[in-house]
Amino acid sequence: MKKVLITGGIGQVGSYLVDRMHADHEVTVLDNLSSGKEPELTESIRFVKEDIRSPIARQLAGEHDIIIHTAAQISVAKSMDDPVFDADNNVFGTLNLLEGARLGNPERFIYISSAAVYGNPEYLPVDEQHPQNPMSPYGASKFCGEKYCSMYNRAYGLPSVCIRPFNIYSPRQDPSNPYSGVISKFIGRVREGLPPVIFGDGTQTRDFVSAHDIVDMILLLCRGKGDSGDVYNVGTGQVTSINELAHIVLDIFGSDMDIEYKDPMPGDIKDSYADISKAKNIGYRPQVDLYRGLEEIIGQESVPGRQDKNKNRME
Repeated sequence: MKKVLITGGIGQVGSYLVDRMHADHEVTVLDNLSSGKEPELTESIRFVKEDIRSPIARQLAGEHDIIIHTAAQISVAKSMDDPVFDADNNVFGTLNLLEGARLGNPERFIYISSAAVYGNPEYLPVDEQHPQNPMSPYGASKFCGEKYCSMYNRAYGLPSVCIRPFNIYSPRQDPSNPYSGVISKFIGRVREGLPPVIFGDGTQTRDFVSAHDIVDMILLLCRGKGDSGDVYNVGTGQVTSINELAHIVLDIFGSDMDIEYKDPMPGDIKDSYADISKAKNIGYRPQVDLYRGLEEIIGQESVPGRQDKNKNRME
């Protein structure tokens, strides 16, 4: 069994990684429990309550075969209010883990970055060569983490690789996460018998990708796919407007409510979706259709006639 360190293993992506990996690997979950609670442990799961900036985290990074770094300060709003706190977590936390890994002998260091590094797209779909112009301290700190990973690969030979997920969602999503927040808000309002609220005309587009697909990509990298020092977009390559998203949620609930529209949010990105051809070249294939993924979040017990609305996996 390989020894795998998953930082942020209580979070959305990290927890699904633990589910998928603990049967075949010795998994250590490193999490400070700033959100979530301690996982249920088995013989193959070890939990360490610690911050990624700590000496213990650095030591753990040097003791594992694979390090999957999902832990981060993810709130764009908080990063705008306190850029130093954001950088302390996302830059220095990542650097601490990289330094620990450098002193060990890992097979791979996998860094979970963000599509926020791109900022407002200059062209679509967004590929990995797109200019990186973050619009928030959060985006800047994630991009800085990428650069440290790349530098450690070149300077020290550390086998690092980065992924840039687009709009991740799952039943375990954090409602405060800006990349899944609109889904949580739509579902929450419809559950309460209220119409979904769209800021703007709803024609703005996003690439919503299931956490299950993100995990599939990470597992490919764990198996040695992809080039060390490289970066990969992870999305679906499918364009979904916010209007379409709202209608899917209403349809799953069996609701005929009208959508409520409000003034656009200042600074909101109009369109964004991923070019995933590079990830596809190493075997990545998104599997979860958005309709089916939203059904998983909403839950069968909440949806009359849900069995008649099942959608297939993506081709």
